[in-house]
Amino acid sequence: MPLCAIASHSSRLCAKHNIHVFIIRNSPIRNPQSSIFVHRKYKALKGLRHLNVYFVRYKWHLLFGLLFVAISNIFAIWSPLVVRDAFDNVQTFFTRQNNGEAVDKPGILRQVAWYGVVLLILALLRGVFMFFMRQTLIVMSRHIEFDLKNDIYAKYQELDMSFYKVNKTGDLMSRISEDVSRVRMYAGPAIMYSMNLVVLTILVLYNMFMVNVQMAIWVIVPLPLLAITIYKVNSMIHRKSESIQAQLSNLTTLAQENYSGIRVVKSFVQESSVKRFFFTQSALYRDLSVNLSKTEAFYFPSMQLFIGLSTIITVLAGGKLVIDGTITTGNIAEFVIYLNLLTFPISSIGWVASMIQRASASQKRINEFLHVESQVADTGDVETAVKGEINFKDVSFAYPHSLVSALKHFSVHIPAGSRVAVIGRTGSGKSTIAQLLLRMYDVKDGVLKLDGVPVGAYPLAHLRNQISYVPQDVFLFSDTIFNNIAFGNHGLSMEQVQQAAKMAAIHDEIEKLPQGYQTVIGERGVTLSGGQKQRISIARALLKQAPVLIMDDCLSAVDTRTEVTITDNFDRQLKGVTTIVITHRIPIHMHFDKIIMLGDGTIIEEGTHAVLMEQKGPYYELYKRQMEVHDPLLES
Repeated sequence: MPLCAIASHSSRLCAKHNIHVFIIRNSPIRNPQSSIFVHRKYKALKGLRHLNVYFVRYKWHLLFGLLFVAISNIFAIWSPLVVRDAFDNVQTFFTRQNNGEAVDKPGILRQVAWYGVVLLILALLRGVFMFFMRQTLIVMSRHIEFDLKNDIYAKYQELDMSFYKVNKTGDLMSRISEDVSRVRMYAGPAIMYSMNLVVLTILVLYNMFMVNVQMAIWVIVPLPLLAITIYKVNSMIHRKSESIQAQLSNLTTLAQENYSGIRVVKSFVQESSVKRFFFTQSALYRDLSVNLSKTEAFYFPSMQLFIGLSTIITVLAGGKLVIDGTITTGNIAEFVIYLNLLTFPISSIGWVASMIQRASASQKRINEFLHVESQVADTGDVETAVKGEINFKDVSFAYPHSLVSALKHFSVHIPAGSRVAVIGRTGSGKSTIAQLLLRMYDVKDGVLKLDGVPVGAYPLAHLRNQISYVPQDVFLFSDTIFNNIAFGNHGLSMEQVQQAAKMAAIHDEIEKLPQGYQTVIGERGVTLSGGQKQRISIARALLKQAPVLIMDDCLSAVDTRTEVTITDNFDRQLKGVTTIVITHRIPIHMHFDKIIMLGDGTIIEEGTHAVLMEQKGPYYELYKRQMEVHDPLLES
C-alpha cells in the first residue's frame, strides 16, 4: 500500500539517521584522538552563547540567585558543626559520668535540646534562601523561555514563503516548543544545580580539609567514581531517550496521517494493513522504552552503592583516627553529614551534563532559524495611498528550489478600477501573479509596479493592507464564523460582518446554524462544506475594503446559481476596485475589462470577451466546451 510504503520508508530513514547519530557520538570512545569530534562538540556548545543576551537582560535574577545559593549553602555547612559539638559534648558527658565525676544531667539535656533548636533554625533559614534561589533562577529561566518563544515566533512571521516551502510545520513547532523547553532546563535548573555544586563543594572540602586532611581524602575517593558512573548512565539514557522520542514522533505522524486520510484508507479497504504497520511501529516503541527502563534501573542502585561505600570508609577511617586520638566521634558524624550534603550535587553532574548537551543541540537548531534571513526584504518607505494600477513588465519568475519557470517574460497593464480575469490550466502560472503582487516572493527579472511605484518600495505591511486576497487553498481558524470573517479587521460591528457575508452569499446559511455567527467551525472549518468555506473566505476579503482585490480560483466549490448571486453583488458593490479573478474556467456571469489566457507562464491571448470570441482561439474553444455543459435555465 502506498501510504504504508511511504511511512515505512520514512521510518527506515529515521532509524538510519538515529544510527548515524549514535556512531558519531560514540566515535570518540573508540578513537580518543579524534580532534574533529572535540571541535564539533565545542562548536555545538558555542550555540548557547546566544542566550547571553537574555542573561544580561535578567542579570539581577542571575546575580541574586548566585547570592542566595551561597547563603543557603552556608547555613547547610553550619549544621555539621552543630552536630559535631553536640556529639562531642554528649561524649564528654558520658566520659565524665563513667569516671565518677559529678555531671549536670538536666543541663546536658537542655544543651542537646538547644542544639536541636539551632539545627531546626538553620534548616528553616536554608529552606528560605533555597526558596529565594528558585524564585530567582527558575523564574529567570521562565522569563527566558517566554522571550525566546516570542522571538522565534516573531522570526517565523518575518520569514518569506520560500522558507515555509522547505521546512515542515512539525519541525517549526518542535523548535518553538520542545527545543525551547530543553533550553529552559539549561537556563534554570542546570545553572542552579551547577552553582550549587560548585559553592557547596568548595565549602565542604574546605571544612573537611581544615578538620583532617587524611580523613577528607578517604571520604572523597569514591565520589569521582560516583560522578563518572552517573555521567555514563545518563549519557546512555540520553541516547536512548532520543531514539524513543524519534520513534514517538514517527507514531504520532503515522496516526495523524491515518486520521486525516481516514476516508482514503477506508475507501481502499486498507484498515488491516494500517493496523499491522502501526502495531509494528508501536512494538518498536515498546522495545525501546523497555530497554531504557532497564538502563535506568542502574541509576539509583549505583548511586546508593557509592554513597554506602563512602559512608563505610568514613566510619572505618574515622574510627581508626578516633582510636589514635586524632579526631573525635563528633568529627565522624560531621563528615557523614558532609558526605550526605555532597551526594545530591555530585550525583546530579550527569543529569546536568545531559541537560547542557540537550540544550546545546536544541539551541543550535533554534539558531539555524533565528539566523535565516528573509528573501523578501522589508526595506520600503513609500506609504502613499494606492489606487490600484498594476503593471507587469517583462517579468520572469521561477520558485526557489524549483527548475520550472512559473512566468516567462510576462507583461500586462491593469488600469486602476478595472476588472481582469486570468484564465489557464493548472500550473500555467496564474497564482504566481497574486504571489508576486503580495510580495510573498520578489521579482528577480523584470519590473512589477503598483501605481507606478515598484512593489519593493512599499513596506510589506502597507502593501498587503492595500490588497484583499482570497487564496486558492482556503484556510479557516478553529474559531467562530464572526471572528473568521473579521480576521485582520478589529473593532467591527455585527452589521459590517453581516454585510460582507451577504455579498458573499453566505449570510442566510450562517443564520440557519444553531449559534449563527457565533458558531465555532472546528479545525480548518471542518464542519463546513467546501463552498461555505470559500464564501466565508470571500467575505473576509471583501470586509477589508482594499483598493485591489485578488480572487484565486475561489468559486470552484460554489454551485452555478450561487456564483451568479456573488458575481451580481460584485457588479454592484466593487465599482472602482481593481479586481483580478484567477480561475481555470470562464466566469460567464461576470463582466471583465480584460481577459488574459495563460499557458506555461506566457500570455496566449489577451483582450475582451468579444475580441477573444472573434479570434476563435483557445479562449473561444474553452468557452464553447464550457457552454456545452452549462445549464441553459441559468441564462434566463
